[in-house]
Amino acid sequence: MNFVQTYQQQLQSISSNGIELGTDELLYYQGFTKLLDLSPKSRVKAHLSGGYASSIKGRGMEFDEARHYQPGDDIRAIDWRVTARTGKTHTKVYREERERPVFVVCDLSSSMQFGTQLLFKSIQAAHFASLLGWSAIDRGDKLGAIVFNNVEHVELKPKTRKRAVLSLFHALTDIQHKALQSSNKTDTIALESSLMRTRRLARPGSTVYIISDFEHFNEQCAKYVSDIRRHCEVQSIEIHDPIEQCLPTTAAGRRLTLQPSGSNETITIGSRASYQAYSEERAKKQHRLSTLLKPHVSSHLELSAGTLLLDQLNPISRGSR
Repeated sequence: MNFVQTYQQQLQSISSNGIELGTDELLYYQGFTKLLDLSPKSRVKAHLSGGYASSIKGRGMEFDEARHYQPGDDIRAIDWRVTARTGKTHTKVYREERERPVFVVCDLSSSMQFGTQLLFKSIQAAHFASLLGWSAIDRGDKLGAIVFNNVEHVELKPKTRKRAVLSLFHALTDIQHKALQSSNKTDTIALESSLMRTRRLARPGSTVYIISDFEHFNEQCAKYVSDIRRHCEVQSIEIHDPIEQCLPTTAAGRRLTLQPSGSNETITIGSRASYQAYSEERAKKQHRLSTLLKPHVSSHLELSAGTLLLDQLNPISRGSR
């Protein structure tokens, strides 16, 4: 069986053609919500109500500790067992439950409409956004999003239940289809503009997931992410194509035209100079991203568009950085 047949079978298994996003492939991930751990990785920073334990103490559902009674404490919270055992009045302290909405920032701009093996990067990004959406709703969290391409974006305020996921699916498919049809390939500020909007849309205490190839992540983007992190937890998911990681070693001597960042780039495969220049450029990008982005996020995860999402979930579920 050759690579083409293998890829076709893999795409068929998830109801995808790898290029144009469909609803069926987004619905596919509903049965895999347990594979993602959406529990917060940092302390809650907002005074909200909901299903996560915070460090703010008060009356709530989860018992935190018993301490000596102090004037002004609610007498209904007196712990009579500890009081009887110690001979001194103790009161129960509860840890309040807090809401932590999930907010997805999904980049479907022109640099994401690229793929050399299994999927376009935009398709893999949408698949991960779908899994995030299903997982959030399964946990009872609210789900919000901003989905964007080069020329437009869709803002979704946090909502609960299945309608929130369906709204996300509609935005993903609509924006991705328009990106494929658009002749505008200039997306240098698309990510920057969307992160600026996210500062307003993401409610304090949210977990914000930024899904992108980060081709156009700059100093201003870093500033916006830093601003978002003041009140939210931020996690980044970098989508890349295998050829962006390493040039193929087959077909030496052939000339290959790539469009990983929206502009044509011709490379001669098998040329030592081409490999060296390509590797150096990749290293510069990763160093820049490490310097600008990673200090402001709780975790940074990498996903390949050349492999099925479910085959890459083990490192993601551990939240490795």
